[in-house]
Amino acid sequence: MTTLIKPFRGLRPTPGRAAEVAAPPYDVLSADEARQRAKDRPWSFLHVSRPEIDLPADINPYDPAVYAKATENIGALLAAGVLTRDAAPCYYAYRLTMGAHVQTGLVATASVACYANNRIKKHEFTRPDKEDDRVRQIEATNAQTGPVLLAYPDSAAADALIDAIAKGKAAADVTADDAHATVRHQIWVLDDAARIDAITHCFDGMEALYIADGHHRSAAAARVANARRQEARELSSDYFLAVIFPQHEMKILDYNRVVKDLHGMEKSALVGRLAAAFTVEESTEQVKPSRPGEFGMYLAGKWHKLAIKPELIPADPVGRLDVSLLSDHLLGPLLGITDLRRDKRIDFVGGIRGLSELERRVNSGEMAVAFALHPTRMEQLMAVADSNQVMPPKSTWFEPKLADGLVSHVLD
Repeated sequence: MTTLIKPFRGLRPTPGRAAEVAAPPYDVLSADEARQRAKDRPWSFLHVSRPEIDLPADINPYDPAVYAKATENIGALLAAGVLTRDAAPCYYAYRLTMGAHVQTGLVATASVACYANNRIKKHEFTRPDKEDDRVRQIEATNAQTGPVLLAYPDSAAADALIDAIAKGKAAADVTADDAHATVRHQIWVLDDAARIDAITHCFDGMEALYIADGHHRSAAAARVANARRQEARELSSDYFLAVIFPQHEMKILDYNRVVKDLHGMEKSALVGRLAAAFTVEESTEQVKPSRPGEFGMYLAGKWHKLAIKPELIPADPVGRLDVSLLSDHLLGPLLGITDLRRDKRIDFVGGIRGLSELERRVNSGEMAVAFALHPTRMEQLMAVADSNQVMPPKSTWFEPKLADGLVSHVLD
């Protein structure tokens, strides 16, 4: 019977080895940063998720040798006893702690069939080259090693079932530092059959789950499942690795914009033309937007507070997003940026880096102007997904990030 989620036999670090294995997600580091992170760390999961770090620096990251190296490296982790697989299907609680923020979710496998029929809802387009890369990675390792980040709608029953797992000493407890945040990662194991069934039943009663991050990973998992089904191979691939958090606990940070030039305008002309769509107020302090529809603009060493005129906010769930309002009323008509995916004049700065990073990019002369946005809310993401629409690129920046390597899903 197809259920929305299922327990699975997780591939995990053996006791005491989690700190050696845990690694940042494969897609948040450059190859050079990954090499540096994995230096003198032979068991870092970066050797599996970014295997090009063990090959010549000039290698194409999509070269077949890269995926062959992933096969070799995950085999080495198994042979050395650094990773082991649970004997029976389990669920796992995963708690992330970043400062005062705590969120606790469920590590499970989610149904490819439910993904295909939109019970697991999407809000982004994917790129074929990135999908292809994840397909090759799954096939090379015979595992899904990067979890898809999912959200479930408010459910006190699900919250209680997950919180009940996260008791006592964790099976893995790792505190990881990066340049911007310190995050504690904890994993607990649930192998009790009755409690597993209760969780499966609870989630199966939900109308939908929502992809927060990991559209390429889920799309690749679906492609692998379809290919294996056609070949009459084993069907554990009909489910993909996911960590599912309650939507009310998830934290989305601002995803800000910096632009290289003013599209031929003088600074004063840009400020003057803003009045058609925004109220404009100069500020002596950094402007961190306090509500939707409010923006900070850093230009020529000064901050300005912009507020979209209310009559310009549409009812459409995509059009009313702050990222859309900025694009539709400023980036496009004033600065000539209409393709956020391909235009080289724009770059994006995750809110974890702070507003000072926006100032630095402009003050250095690299960029001409920066825009600070109010974070997209989970309710907005879910409304877009419910309407079967997609969000503009770079609409959400989720923090804290999951770690790779703490639980993987082997495809039998």
